[in-house]
Amino acid sequence: MSEVVAVSDALADLVEKGFTRDHGRLEAIFIRLPNEGREELQEASLTKAEGVGGDRWNTNDPRTQITLMNAKVLDCVSQGDRSRWELAGDQLIADLDLSVSNLPVGQRLRIGETIVEVTEIPHTGCKKFVARYGADALNYINAEERADLRLRGVYVMVIEEGVVRAGEAIEKI
Repeated sequence: MSEVVAVSDALADLVEKGFTRDHGRLEAIFIRLPNEGREELQEASLTKAEGVGGDRWNTNDPRTQITLMNAKVLDCVSQGDRSRWELAGDQLIADLDLSVSNLPVGQRLRIGETIVEVTEIPHTGCKKFVARYGADALNYINAEERADLRLRGVYVMVIEEGVVRAGEAIEKI
């Protein structure tokens, strides 16, 4: 069995088992540095102006400054190699069901001192994701029949600024 098929099979098994729905956990925080560098942080400031403090991705649109991805999905596409999590480019990695049914647009989450809100902008991945994890992984994640699961993650915007720390609870509010 090819490595690609193994990732798709593992993702299918993961989807079938389901995800943590109400009370999640912030598993990791990453920032993107110049020249494609990454850094994992134990804590970060979330602000309306910058999104994640220190992250090079800074848009004028607060709805697209921060991405949140499911840790189990990321671990699966990384084939269990946590050192490859940073390559996804997402800042917040969470053990939480990101599906439309669990986190509709406008759903707010308390993470540490902050409150963020799920935005309507789809997060679908890019050619860098394909280069790092494979086309079949992205095709599985982005398949139309699984779009409502949001396996690639969601965009969130800051409602209340503050500090988040790896390991903190995530609560739907």
